[in-house]
Amino acid sequence: MNLALLLCLLMLIGGVWLMRRGVRDAQSERVVERLAEGQAQPVRVKMGIFQRELLRSGLRMPSWLAVLLLVAWLLVAFLAMVLGGWLALLIMLLGPLVLLRLLMMWQYSRRLQRMIGQMPQFLDHVVRSLKSGRTLGDGMLLSMESCQEPLHGAMTRTRKAVERGMPLAEAMEDFAELYERDEFHILAMGIAVNQRYGGNASELLNNLIGMIRDRDRAARQLRALTGETRISAVVLGGLPLAMGGYIFLSNPQMLLNMWEQSGGRLVLMVAFGLQVIGTWLLWRMMRSI
Repeated sequence: MNLALLLCLLMLIGGVWLMRRGVRDAQSERVVERLAEGQAQPVRVKMGIFQRELLRSGLRMPSWLAVLLLVAWLLVAFLAMVLGGWLALLIMLLGPLVLLRLLMMWQYSRRLQRMIGQMPQFLDHVVRSLKSGRTLGDGMLLSMESCQEPLHGAMTRTRKAVERGMPLAEAMEDFAELYERDEFHILAMGIAVNQRYGGNASELLNNLIGMIRDRDRAARQLRALTGETRISAVVLGGLPLAMGGYIFLSNPQMLLNMWEQSGGRLVLMVAFGLQVIGTWLLWRMMRSI
């Protein structure tokens, strides 16, 4: 008991230290951002995987709040280990990470679809700016400022990079690499070719608008034609979990007795592994449709 109290005290001290460090880092980041606003040189920032996923999904969280949640997560995991053993600790360590990853993937997919839906209006605004006499760079910046969310928030980083001195082609290429969509890569390539060799930018953008609308129409028709297949995949993936939950609620002693025996534990672990593999295969098949 004394050891558990000592570990809790050490984790609390470490949490307070991490919180203070997070607040100090957040203040330093704000100072660096204010100093960078006056720079006139190209700025390319290397991002970590977690920061990149947060930026793609549009989830925003202050540094101090992230540190606070991390400390709370570690404390809950430690309490789970004290009360439920190593299995509860493993669940508390892996469960939030899996849920956070799924949330980021869902938010990124949902945000990306809305951005693609706003691209024709955004490009049409650029074309009208070109016809009024503006340059391609000025038209892009003006359209970035006037477009709606979530495209406006996604383009903010690109617009600031251009205002700091980065060439428009490089900024759009960085934007395309971040969100990984063919439409964004085609736009970045078209801007790079136009700025290097010249040409009719309005015609290029009009063709891109037609391509985006055609792909969106084809995707909607495909989703309508494959709706029954996707529903069947969801049912097949969720049926074993539903049956397992029903057996555990109706007769929990059956599964608990199996878990207490070495052979039953092996059967349950193999069944869980097969369920994970089957769900992953169904998910891959659904993505390929």
